[in-house]
Amino acid sequence: MKHPVLIAGAMALGLVVAGAASAQPQGGGMQGVRQACAADFQKFCPDAKPGKGGGLRECVVAHHTDFSDACKSAIAAMRAARQQGGGSGAN
Repeated sequence: MKHPVLIAGAMALGLVVAGAASAQPQGGGMQGVRQACAADFQKFCPDAKPGKGGGLRECVVAHHTDFSDACKSAIAAMRAARQQGGGSGAN
């Protein structure tokens, strides 16, 4: 059974990495997640690629509990900002 927090984190991270190439730094957001989670992604998801079918989303779901507190906090903050309409770069 998947935990709602893991699913939410994975969805947020998927949005982060999918839009990272075209993202504009805005008060942390995607940049904050990329910086806070870089070591975790290298350690737990070294072969995963961002975007659909790249495996990063699945890796995040599988390893979310293993990520550092800073990474988890950055994902949660980005998710909260997106829910408030602060980062709706849907393209």
